[in-house]
Amino acid sequence: MNTIRTLCFVIAALSSYAALVNRLLQARRSWRDTTYRILLVTLVLQCLTFTMGAVAMAGDRFLGVRNLAVLVMHVSAVAFCVSAQIILLRWAAAAEEAARRSRYWLITGSALSVLLVGLFLIADGPGRPATDFNTGSGQPLVLTYLLVFIVSQAVPCVTIFRQCGPYARMTDNASLRQALRMLSVAAVVLFLYCLCRTVNILTAAWGIDIGAWQLASNVFSAAGIVTLSLSLTLSAWEPRAARLLDWARSYRSYRALYPLWRDLYESSPDIVLEPPGSAAVSDLDYRLHRRVIEIRDGWRDLRPFIDRSAPGPVAVHPGASTESRQAFTEAAQIRQALGAKRAGTVPDHSKDAGDFDDRNTDNFTAEVAWLTQVATAYRKLSKAG
Repeated sequence: MNTIRTLCFVIAALSSYAALVNRLLQARRSWRDTTYRILLVTLVLQCLTFTMGAVAMAGDRFLGVRNLAVLVMHVSAVAFCVSAQIILLRWAAAAEEAARRSRYWLITGSALSVLLVGLFLIADGPGRPATDFNTGSGQPLVLTYLLVFIVSQAVPCVTIFRQCGPYARMTDNASLRQALRMLSVAAVVLFLYCLCRTVNILTAAWGIDIGAWQLASNVFSAAGIVTLSLSLTLSAWEPRAARLLDWARSYRSYRALYPLWRDLYESSPDIVLEPPGSAAVSDLDYRLHRRVIEIRDGWRDLRPFIDRSAPGPVAVHPGASTESRQAFTEAAQIRQALGAKRAGTVPDHSKDAGDFDDRNTDNFTAEVAWLTQVATAYRKLSKAG
């Protein structure tokens, strides 16, 4: 179980460092912003908390003092929670209210830190086995120390969750609204960590072994910190993630269109403006535009060979939508027209005039989506023979 606990601390620490590096890249243009500097402090404290957690799991001594890593982890976790609460206040509350409530959190956090250090020393933390602080202990002072720490983590989770909903509804900033929603999710997950950790501490004090269920607190902690890291850096990574998602979507469409484009190109080589494969991968938008245009040009060249008479039934699965059935119908017409062109057979009633069944070709996104459906249907019909 120690391996899984260590892994959870490492995951939380890595996500914290990734978030910190992400924000440090903005230092040149954001350093004068007080909220930005507080956010950096929050992320540094988050990194310290989970680095100390990993150190505590690796050995019982830090700087030669037993259980010191645990104490540093807990004190930095208190400071981290206070700093996260201040960030939320500066994000969403009025300046005067944010300043007033920030002072309250700073005073409370300082008092809790002093209390934890005092309890640790009174309980002879450096002289106790590491298991007393990791899995719990029946010793009253150690039990009090651990429960005070859990309360110091649970209360901010509750307050952050209660504040995020109203603040998210008040703001007009879509990115901030999404960050607040993610922050509320992180608060819920971390509160579940607090509940599970409380169960672990009390069952250990009562001599009850709950086995592998002890790991639930570590899993919730790691999941909550990853979510928290994402929420605190949303404005930095969301635009890049959106661009990456758009690129992936375009690339998937580009690949899906290939079988249809290939057969149309073989039938009408003149539709291609440039030799296939001449554009770089970075020119994906251009390549996708060219592929759509070339498919439409190749489709247009086939019109004299497309029979205007009602097509025969196309085998589609029973739950298919009307649009899916239409895509299969048009794909079947293209296959028939390609065969007719190769054979030199022109039907009596051909589609040699008109547009593409009243499709709006001015909306490129909708055009790509529709042609992708036709290309997918075309590929399935080709495989079926």
